[in-house]
Amino acid sequence: MSTAQQSPLGKAVQYQAEYDASLLFPIPRQGKRDEIGVTGALPFMGVDIWNGYELSWLNPRGKPQVAIALFEFPADSTNIVESKSFKLYLNSFNQTRLANADAAATLLRDDLSQAAGAPVRVQLIEPDGFAGQRLMELDGYCIDNLDIEVDQYQPAPQLLHCDQADAPVNEALTSNLLKSNCLVTGQPDWASVQIRYVGQPINRESLLRYLISFRQHNEFHEQCVERIFMDLMRACKPMKLAVYARYTRRGGLDINPYRSNFSGPPPANLRGARQ
Repeated sequence: MSTAQQSPLGKAVQYQAEYDASLLFPIPRQGKRDEIGVTGALPFMGVDIWNGYELSWLNPRGKPQVAIALFEFPADSTNIVESKSFKLYLNSFNQTRLANADAAATLLRDDLSQAAGAPVRVQLIEPDGFAGQRLMELDGYCIDNLDIEVDQYQPAPQLLHCDQADAPVNEALTSNLLKSNCLVTGQPDWASVQIRYVGQPINRESLLRYLISFRQHNEFHEQCVERIFMDLMRACKPMKLAVYARYTRRGGLDINPYRSNFSGPPPANLRGARQ
């Protein structure tokens, strides 16, 4: 079984400039899900939205082409793809001649779907579409200005509680203070997060303390979001819950996991100012 420690993370590597699908390093999702009590049928649905800003290949005459790439990995795929291996794989297109952007998208779709164990959606935005890319912050009430004292920097679900005496609400709460660290290298991962739910009001001070408690926690982006989802479900038991995190990019890739227990369209893939 592939583990994060066996991946290219934290290791010196030789960059390859010719197409090589074998560079992709899949890691099964289930190992980390076992840690948070997710076995059998998934208690959520969702998607991991990746954006790639450093994709280039050569046209048949050897002229470089560039595009922004959108990748959507379904949450029920067997594997995640380790991000450094993903970067190495994308780099392998640099000196590869392809007929056009459609040919590049087909290769990406086929290889990533094989690695993930489920169909992956791929969309390439060519330069004539760059001007249409927009910035937008997560909607909802930002809880970051709450005047709280914090002393826990490892995930502390016991901090979470709801205001049981109040009537159920339908609201979205956001924070820009989510930070975790890479599972292998310990490098910081920065994110904004949105909690959308229907149920007893989540105490906002407790939620902010809880989100900040990830600050010294080592885990991949997807795993952090699933941990947050499960902790909120256990502590507050909302009727509906969606957790969406927008992480800042590293090495030309950002990863934006979304988990929800109710059906609906995936969230908009609109970059925040920090992305």
